Amino acid sequence: MNSSSIVKEMLELKTQVAQKQGLVWTQEQKDRYAELLDLRRALVNYWFENGMVAKPGKSAATAPADD
Repeated sequence: MNSSSIVKEMLELKTQVAQKQGLVWTQEQKDRYAELLDLRRALVNYWFENGMVAKPGKSAATAPADD
């Protein structure tokens, strides 16, 4: 499962609960949402650990100068 499909399913669950169920989550929905959230967090942690996330103030194109 890729990142976009995880986020899409999370959004669908939230929308379904908000619009059709009056903000009342079933236990199955809670469990599925928690599972998707854990998957999403694991992906983001992987990106951070492998330097795949841009950080403000740092440029990948510039190398440190040797003096």
